[in-house]
Amino acid sequence: MAKTLALPKEQLVKQALTQMQNTLADNTWTDRQKLALTCRILFENGHDSGLAGQITARGPQPGTYYTQQLGLGFDEITASNLLLVNEDLDVLAGHGMPNPANRFHSWVYRARPDVNCIIHTHPTHVAALSMLEVPLQISHMDLCPLYDDCAFLEGWPGVPVGNEEGGLIAGALGDKRAILLSHHGQLSTGGTIEEACVIAQLIERAARLQLLAMSAGTIKPIIPELGREAHDWIARPKRHAAAFNYYARQNLRQHADCLN
Repeated sequence: MAKTLALPKEQLVKQALTQMQNTLADNTWTDRQKLALTCRILFENGHDSGLAGQITARGPQPGTYYTQQLGLGFDEITASNLLLVNEDLDVLAGHGMPNPANRFHSWVYRARPDVNCIIHTHPTHVAALSMLEVPLQISHMDLCPLYDDCAFLEGWPGVPVGNEEGGLIAGALGDKRAILLSHHGQLSTGGTIEEACVIAQLIERAARLQLLAMSAGTIKPIIPELGREAHDWIARPKRHAAAFNYYARQNLRQHADCLN
């Protein structure tokens, strides 16, 4: 005999959240390993653009963060070849040099104490949408973690290696999880590496769907209250972690070396 078919939606949501919290397992990878996994995940999902893009996560001391070496592609990053740098991009541990464009990450970290990971890439569909100078439109349930949570920088400031660009990008991001950068790419953030990785995956899918929908007609908006409801339902640490773990399992079949 079914016991839940007459329950209100609010109670079912509460029960599901409790079950997710108690059932979905956390991973045991180190931050270095999760960053290397993130590089491989993004490489396999359209974020590769040669040497463009940076992925960082806060390091063990304030004002430090891990990042990849300039000269290595996302598919070459391992836990052991990551660099630890300070806000001046001085290398504190590791060999090689960081991407000079990492400078704007320091500005975002300073402005957003809640952010522990930043992903900046130039994936194909995000880059194409950025050329149109139009904001990201969230009009599908799956994309709702970005509903009212993706900023837009319309003016391109040029190569982001200066402090001016850092202040501009951090200011435009505001309190959002992500930002679409005109004529450039995307920036995704997270309180965890897992969250930032999932958001980066999502923004590229959102851009692809937007371009497809725009080619077929006019995108219809979703009801704001329902968009916010879906945002809060999907954008939860346990769900981000579960999605990351799935992406990691997919990629470890051919990228197990990244954990070394």
